[in-house]
Amino acid sequence: MSKENTQFDSLTDSIAEVVRDRILKGEYKIGEKIKETHVAEELSVSRTPIRKAFKQLEAEGLIEYVPNRGCFAKGFTRRDIEDIYAIRKALEELTTEWAAARITDEEVADLNAKCDKMQRYVDKGDSAYVLSVNKEFHEIIYKATGSRFMSQVLRSYKEYIEQTTRPIFYESKFLQQIVDEHRAIVAGFEQHDAKAAVAAMSAHMTNSMGRAEYVYRV
Repeated sequence: MSKENTQFDSLTDSIAEVVRDRILKGEYKIGEKIKETHVAEELSVSRTPIRKAFKQLEAEGLIEYVPNRGCFAKGFTRRDIEDIYAIRKALEELTTEWAAARITDEEVADLNAKCDKMQRYVDKGDSAYVLSVNKEFHEIIYKATGSRFMSQVLRSYKEYIEQTTRPIFYESKFLQQIVDEHRAIVAGFEQHDAKAAVAAMSAHMTNSMGRAEYVYRV
């Protein structure tokens, strides 16, 4: 890939990230038209990478293109949030149950290390890194299941999880609670208590849905 293509793709991804965050945070209301010209002027870019970014967001289900009318924000409704978290809760509980029976001491140590790392970033107020470590934490649990089928299901669902999770981590007041909930999950694994681990994950998912509803104001 040429340097020019790499730079174009990077610019496209940056534009998509800006527009994505605005949709997820509700800055673009559901049904609101997003004009290419306005975004181009605001970000001081040409319309070509904007069109590509819009196609990317359309594939993610965040933008709807209507022929002869333009692009409109879709975002997430309350029903969307409820559906996504109901499915996620069921998957995460099952994943935790399977992982509890197979997780190694090394993996439990890794989970504790991720919690410590999250805490350091919380203390620094670095939301972006807390989000990154959170993803790593859950990946350890997914891997501990030893199930390639579960991994495939989670990969197909990953985009929705990341889209709904990202804005929550911009709310700094939630960060300490999130770390504490992760530590409760690890405690269940440490005790080889599947029920305790699943209960902690269930509580984490229920609270996550509440945080998502707060962030999205749905």
